[in-house]
Parts: sequence; C-alpha cells; structure tokens
Amino acid sequence: MEHDYVIVGGGAAGATLAARLSEDPTVSVCLVEAGGDGRGILVRAPALTAAMISGRPKLNNWALHTVPQPGLNGRRGFQPRGKGLGGSTAINAMLYVRGHPRDYDEWADLGAEGWDWASVAPYFRMSERNQRGADALHGDAGPLQVADQNDPRAIADAFVQAAETLQIRRNPDFNGPVQEGAGLYQVMQYFDGPQRGERCSAAAAYLFPAAGRRNLTVITRALVQKITVADGRATGVLARFGGEDRPLRARREVILSAGAFGTPQLLLLSGIGPEDELRAHGIAPLHVLPGVGANLQDHLDYVISYTSPRRDVVGLNPRGLWDLARAGLRWRKDGSGLFATPFSEGGAFVRSRPGLDRPDLQIHFVVGIVDNHLRKIHLAHGFSSHVCVLRPESRGTVGLTSSNPAAPPRIDPAFLSAPADLGTLMAGARLMDDLLKAPPLAPWRGRRLYPHDGSDAALEADIRARADTIYHPVGTCRMGTDDMAVTDTAGRVHGLGGLRVVDASLMPRLIGGNTTAPTVMMAEKIAAGLRAGG
Repeated sequence: MEHDYVIVGGGAAGATLAARLSEDPTVSVCLVEAGGDGRGILVRAPALTAAMISGRPKLNNWALHTVPQPGLNGRRGFQPRGKGLGGSTAINAMLYVRGHPRDYDEWADLGAEGWDWASVAPYFRMSERNQRGADALHGDAGPLQVADQNDPRAIADAFVQAAETLQIRRNPDFNGPVQEGAGLYQVMQYFDGPQRGERCSAAAAYLFPAAGRRNLTVITRALVQKITVADGRATGVLARFGGEDRPLRARREVILSAGAFGTPQLLLLSGIGPEDELRAHGIAPLHVLPGVGANLQDHLDYVISYTSPRRDVVGLNPRGLWDLARAGLRWRKDGSGLFATPFSEGGAFVRSRPGLDRPDLQIHFVVGIVDNHLRKIHLAHGFSSHVCVLRPESRGTVGLTSSNPAAPPRIDPAFLSAPADLGTLMAGARLMDDLLKAPPLAPWRGRRLYPHDGSDAALEADIRARADTIYHPVGTCRMGTDDMAVTDTAGRVHGLGGLRVVDASLMPRLIGGNTTAPTVMMAEKIAAGLRAGG
C-alpha cells in the first residue's frame, strides 16, 4: 500500500492531521492506529470514562506504568493513555484548556520560532466551535465542539463560592483574557444536534466526518513495528495487522503522532535516538539523535477526597449506582444529566505565592471520590479535589524496555527530582485544603480520606505516598535548534528526510493547563503549513 502521507497514531494530533491533509483531494493519506475505532458507548457517554481510566480491565487504554519513582517512595506511577481513534481524547475528562499565552511566548524564547501566542492563537480559533459564539479569542466554525456543561452539580458552584471566600476571583472563561480564578470548565462535548451530550473526541470532531473520502484510508488494530528508511529518508512503516507484517509506503512523509510515549519509542525501535539507548537493546544506530526520549515533563497531582452525606454527588454504592442508571436513561433521551458530566466540573488557576507572572497551580474539582486513578474503589458518595504544579522543573525520560514493539516503553517522569516542585505542590495542597474547608462546601463535607496532622512532615509524607500524574506528558521529541532538539519548528526530524513528528512530544515546555487543546492546535498549524507546501 502506498500513500502520500502515512500517519502513525489516531489521537488528538493524528486525527486532526488526517482530516486536514485529506481535504485536498489530490493527496492520499493513510492513518494507522493500534487501537479500535473509538465509536463505542464507553467513549460517547462522558461518565463512562470512569470505566476506562483505571485500566482494569484495559478498555481503550494502554494502561502504562512508570519505573519506580524515588521521589514517590519508590512507587511505580500509573499512566493511562487512550488506545483507539481519538487517543486520550476518547478517555479523558474532555476539559478544554489552552494554557496561558505566556507559555507559548516562552516556546519561542526557547527556540521554537513561530510558536508564540500571536502565531498560535488563530489555530486555536480555527479548531473551535464554541457554544458561546465567536469573539477575539474564540471560534464558532471549527470541527471541535466546545460546550458549557449542560447540567453541572450544585456542588461545583459551591466550590467556586468557596474559592471566592479565599479571595480567588470567579472566572467564567479560563481561555479568556485572564486565566486566573475559579470557575466551571468548558468541555469538548456536543452541544447540539443528535449527538448532544456526547463526548466530542478528536476523532469524532475531525476524522469521522472525513471517513467517506476516497483519499483517506484508516487502518485500526495495527501496531507499527518500525519506520523504514532508505538513503537518509523515511520511506514508510512496517505495521502488523491482519496477523502479518505489512509495509505501508509514504511518497511524501511519515508523520509520527503516537504521543509523548509512543513517538519516541517508535523512533528508538527504528534505530533513531541516543546511541547508548539503542545499543543497550541490540538495535543498530541508524541515525543518532540524543534528544529522543529526553525532556519528559508531566503534571504531578495531589488529591484530597471527602465522603459526603448528600446524594447529588457520585457514589458507587447501590443507591449511587441506581442514580447513575437512571441518569443513563436521561442522557440517552436528551444528552443531559449526570451521564454528561466530565466529573472534573469545577476548577481554578492560582498562584502559589505573590509576584508570579501567571498561575503556577491548577485545581480540578471532581464530583466523586477518585483514589489512585479509580483503581481503589470507595462506595461512599463524595467528592475530590486535585492540585498540580503547572510548570515543573523535574525532567524525565522515555526509553525502551525491549526491542519488541509490543513491549511497553520505559517511562521515568523523575517526579519531584527538582526540589522546587515539592515546595510548590505543598503550597498548592495547603491552599486547596483551606478551600475545601470553606463554609460553602459544608453541606457536602463528610469524612476526609487520608487525614493527617497538617504538619509539613505529614503533608510531604502524604504527597510522596499518594501523588501521581494527572495525564499530561509532553516534550520527549521537542522542537528547536540546539543539539538536544529532535525536530525543527515544523516538526521535521533533524537529519532525516520525509519524517515528521506532530504531537505533544514536540512541546519544548509543558504548558499551564490540560494538553488536548494545545495538541489539536499544533496539528492544525503544521497541517496548514504542509498544505501550503511547508
């Protein structure tokens, strides 16, 4: 099989690229995805993310793990990643957050010319169909439906009121002129038409409407084994599907959109990366690039949970499950109610200390108890609040565990390896603790899980015992011009023709927020460049 472009990975970036590039009927595109078609009820019903995120069982989820983390008492962290068309947009909380404009100006300062805020803002608007309509910051004609939550719990507004008691301003739009403050998240969810209330994954937004194009081929349940290279140029990939290895040839380019873990893994399997890492697994170096797999950054997250005497939050006891079942019937009827929830209904962006130029902490307020990625179940009704450090100084790596493409990558986020991250997270945990004790949440507040005496030593011990990712890994094939950069600012791999990276692994630095919207933006921007001949 031969196409102009072969795209590996059907997540936020891959789905966007495949749809945009195939708008040109003279161009043929093949998208290769290891998972399924991303159309099932588990994906479409927002509340059913709870059935997928834990990885028990592995439903649309790679369910990866880190190596033991010294900063977390030697624990192995859990890394859920979406497996199927839509990628992690098929299993996440659907939150639409762009980050702070200064984040993108910093990308440019770090050598990613053309990725400053003024340059990327048009592509955010291009991708978005916002329920509130268009303005200077938002679009109303893009593929990605961005909605106000259609039926948030009362406790979510109580969370915002609680924040106001701490002098944290109410913010109706985290993607508006000011990021700082507390409010309800907008979500990537259909707000009109027959799909109202369903998840609007990147595949649903971009790829499924393009499915009838004759120049677009989508292959699912196909694991790419390696990139094929001849005379210093990528010529295609070898993919295993239908029980055999099959070559997929690319006349123009191979584009890797397998994510911050999958993309460096595939480069390494193909002999592209640091020489010592390749030789350690018996792989002959084809093209030495020391930055492949370096610069891993992720948001480390700390959770406080409470049981609740009220039933208008989620509970996994018989009464709560009955409420969920009734909510499912309502959702099927009109797309509203508890089954439409992102769970992380409320949130806040705050500063850990005065004098910072932008928020360095993010809070996700969840209308149920979340413990260890829902892998530890509590039957009680309750709620949780999460806080993460938005711009960690810790840097980790991604490598190989084996030369077998079916083996998982080696993931080492090196959480809390930079001492400053612990201090910032502790400041965020104290602020969040005060917020959850504020009077507006009193009617819902029951018993706290994992209580401690509040001392610095006890808080640090609890963080090291329970903190983990909130699912935003980036940076492992970063773009730039220095010796550790893997690609140029258009995602082209340094020193190899016909090979490009387009996904969150390109980010030079982790942005201050959730990473789906920025990843879609990056794919929009690079697709526009490709269509213009870049």
